[in-house]
Amino acid sequence: MVIYSLRQSPDGDWSIRRDSATLFSQLRLGPAIQLAREAARDEHNRSGRSTCVEMPGPASTIRLAQYAKPGMPIESAVA
Repeated sequence: MVIYSLRQSPDGDWSIRRDSATLFSQLRLGPAIQLAREAARDEHNRSGRSTCVEMPGPASTIRLAQYAKPGMPIESAVA
């Protein structure tokens, strides 16, 4: 599974990361979520691999989107 994650900087801006690479930075939360979902959906459509978008929550990771092949079990978010 390819994971796109949202991270908040100390100044309040958000970035989109894939593994340890920052893809986009200095975004507001709404546009960051939209762009991360678009990137994950595009990668899934091009590669066929399962992708998801996650962000940190107060107690655990929040999964915002998941794209998987039909019939594939959906993996749960890891706390």
